[in-house]
Amino acid sequence: MNATYKLLMATTILGFVGTASIGQTEDRTFEEREGDFIERVDQIDDQFDDLDDDVEDIQEGLAGPDTAFGNAGRKLGFSGSIAASGNATSGNSDSASISVGSRLGFFDGVNGHNVRLTYFYAENDGEEDENRLLAAYDYTRDFSPNFYGYANTAVAYESDDELETDAYASVGVGYRVFNTPDVQWSIQAGPAYRYIETNTGDVAEEAALAIGSNYFNRISENLTISNETDIIASESDTYVLNDAALTSRVSDQMALRTSLLTEYHSDPVGTNDEFDNTFGVSVVYNFN
Repeated sequence: MNATYKLLMATTILGFVGTASIGQTEDRTFEEREGDFIERVDQIDDQFDDLDDDVEDIQEGLAGPDTAFGNAGRKLGFSGSIAASGNATSGNSDSASISVGSRLGFFDGVNGHNVRLTYFYAENDGEEDENRLLAAYDYTRDFSPNFYGYANTAVAYESDDELETDAYASVGVGYRVFNTPDVQWSIQAGPAYRYIETNTGDVAEEAALAIGSNYFNRISENLTISNETDIIASESDTYVLNDAALTSRVSDQMALRTSLLTEYHSDPVGTNDEFDNTFGVSVVYNFN
């Protein structure tokens, strides 16, 4: 991706100046001020990481639908990426962390394979601080230009979370209702199986029904809409996730994406509401 700069830089700078002016009135040591500065730099880095995700969403939204459902639009052969990082400190504190992320795909014209893996481990003073793993595999086979079968499985593990292990597997069939360069709509459904293990050793196993819908419409060269819906229905709960987005290119340099993410649980945990809505707006200015 070309280097892309974001409009929210102005907000970051204003926050920087505001924080600095407050610090001038405090009687603080150099080390404390230096620590505050480092923390602000880390926050800025996190903001730009989030904005990079928004940039990718906008570029994908204008380019066309992804390959979440079926193999439509996939290129032959291998594709993917891998990234790894590690950090270690010694002296006043001893800590270490390592993170790995990879995506690998292969398509032979009929069969599509996708593998995803993310892992993060951190320890502090010789004791485990975080240990998280997410691994997933998706397989899709085209039976005709519009009809396909699929199988997928995923497992999430987090040692410090109450829900320590959460595994899921599903098989089914899908159909591309529309399959043109500008309009694509795919639906798929099939039985699913879920395995849950808590950090106290309690285990729950459950059969479910998985239903999905993925819609994309390029209204014009500069305007697209998309809507992705996932439904997992089981005896204990029916979970619905709907992600609707409108992406528009305002000019050659500027693009705008608005989205509404809605989550629904028929039997929410504790006092949680059935619905949870997240509204997002992303603005990107490209200097290239």
